[in-house]
Amino acid sequence: MYGAPGNPGIAETGTVIASTDYLAVAESVQPDLTVVGPEVPLVAGVIDQFRARGLAIVGPTQEQAQLEGSKIYSKQFMSRFGIPTARFLKTDSFEAALKALPDFALPVVIKADGLAAGKGVIIAQDPAEAESAVQTLGPRLIIEEFLEGEEVSFIALCDGRTVLPLEATQDHKAINDGDSGPNTGGMGAYCDGRILGSAVSQQIVERVIEPVVRATGFTGFLYAGLMMTAEGPKVLEFNVRLGDPETQPLMHRLDCDFAEALMGSATASLKGIALRWKPEPSVCVVLAAAGYPATPRSGDLITGIENCGAQVFHAGTKTSNRGLETAGGRVLGVTASGPDLAAAIRNTYAAVEHVHFDGMHYRRDIAQKGLRRWSPATIKGAGT
Repeated sequence: MYGAPGNPGIAETGTVIASTDYLAVAESVQPDLTVVGPEVPLVAGVIDQFRARGLAIVGPTQEQAQLEGSKIYSKQFMSRFGIPTARFLKTDSFEAALKALPDFALPVVIKADGLAAGKGVIIAQDPAEAESAVQTLGPRLIIEEFLEGEEVSFIALCDGRTVLPLEATQDHKAINDGDSGPNTGGMGAYCDGRILGSAVSQQIVERVIEPVVRATGFTGFLYAGLMMTAEGPKVLEFNVRLGDPETQPLMHRLDCDFAEALMGSATASLKGIALRWKPEPSVCVVLAAAGYPATPRSGDLITGIENCGAQVFHAGTKTSNRGLETAGGRVLGVTASGPDLAAAIRNTYAAVEHVHFDGMHYRRDIAQKGLRRWSPATIKGAGT
């Protein structure tokens, strides 16, 4: 296995090549299969470049990647093909955005058009905050109604015709407990087979995922960030890759060879392939650097990973003569499972206690929504 540009976590199990000249790396190592993780090379057209050279690769074309690369394109696409989403307006100037704000009740959601590493969304609670958000994110914006409900991440692997859904997960975007503070790329996630029932999952496939595949011949991972509203699932955003931190608990629960499905996506042969999942829920807690998400600090020494007793996924890390150091906003994803969700949460946070770096910040309520949702009192009160 090779990783470009890689990180110290990949170096534990594979070879790191410190380059973002992906074609040159591929020509050097001649991989049987390439899987693209981040959004920037996808939007830049890396899939088209590899396929033009006959290289098997998992991901969407440059045109398909606009579903994530442009919020305006994505919302207009959803409107055109009848995919359920929030009411919205697009604006191309500060003046138009400010004029549109009174058309929406508060709170109102304001999104920057282009890639923003998960931080280009502001939920404004009052008119002054909404105007400030426009000045911060504009002028090309999506202004949309605020949807009530619980968020769910639904990811499917596609090959242009066939759709292979993964298990549902729930992300935690806000920086602080109780979903307070600014949005981030994700502060943690959990995966539990009870998040969505089979009927709702099939509804999402039919109303959200399959229309995209039919319209575009989509290949790779299609990620639908959903709000489960009283009117049914509505799409908050599309991503065109495996989500982070959703991937960590997903991979922890996977109970089969994922390479077969990945190759099926790259070679239009997903039909007939199935995924198996461990029944135990899994939880990932993100450890963030001091100053994240605004101005994350780098260079803090990381200790305790080897003694934590859980799977630790690297994100913003680097090695120096001192050892392992922070090198980004979201530094590590500590991931564990358990026989039930409560045990998975306990196991994950017990592992977190072993890890340390100066300024380390993490949420202490990851997956608590699931605990409340499936507590005996909640189940009894719901009459199920």
